Amino acid sequence: MPNDDAEVLISERHGAVQVLRMNRPAKLNALNTALTQALHDELRRADEDDDVRAVVLAGEGRSFCAGADTAEFAGLTPADNQAVIRRAELTTKTQAMLQRMRKPIVSVVQGHALGGGAGLAIGCDMLVAAENASFGYPELRHSLVPAIVMTGLQRQLGRKLAFELISTGRRLTAAELAENGLANRVTPVDRAFGTAMEIATRWAEVNPLAMSATKDLFYRVADLPFDQAMRTGGDINAIMRGFAGAGG
Repeated sequence: MPNDDAEVLISERHGAVQVLRMNRPAKLNALNTALTQALHDELRRADEDDDVRAVVLAGEGRSFCAGADTAEFAGLTPADNQAVIRRAELTTKTQAMLQRMRKPIVSVVQGHALGGGAGLAIGCDMLVAAENASFGYPELRHSLVPAIVMTGLQRQLGRKLAFELISTGRRLTAAELAENGLANRVTPVDRAFGTAMEIATRWAEVNPLAMSATKDLFYRVADLPFDQAMRTGGDINAIMRGFAGAGG
């Protein structure tokens, strides 16, 4: 895709790695309907493409994503309830897709990652934070509820700190993201994307069937009782014997 502001999402292939760049830099890549729909569609397309083995999610300009584009809220009112429902469903599907994808995905967070943008950042399987990253949930300051992104936050962060973030608007620095297990790497701004590409390239070298099964099992066992999780792991352990050499 050409790199211009008419394209709300830039999608590029680098070998077996699909790179998606949110492209509304003047709006700090705020999520309007067009960008959210494009992101949903490109994630699905990448997941269905057998030539894609890993995905990198980044933002153009000086921020990753500043959250929902509040300029759209004027049209999302009880007067058009169907529009409100459609927008909520689209946001929910897009946020949930990151962990449901078969392909591993890493986010590159520089500048703001707020609200829905924070949800996208930590919804990915790994996260690279540039040193200027600023991560938080400012919704309550705008009389909004961080509803859709709350599930991911509470599952990945201790409850006390998670509640502090959503109730006070406190923002975490890149160092704090790493300290609290939300970021895998912290790098200078000019090295963040390259670091994410290194991670994705290593993923792309792995047997895709084994990678898909590993990701699926990782998230499934997190929600299962211990005994059931162990049985599920045992089932996958038996199945994986058929992966040797397949699609490698």
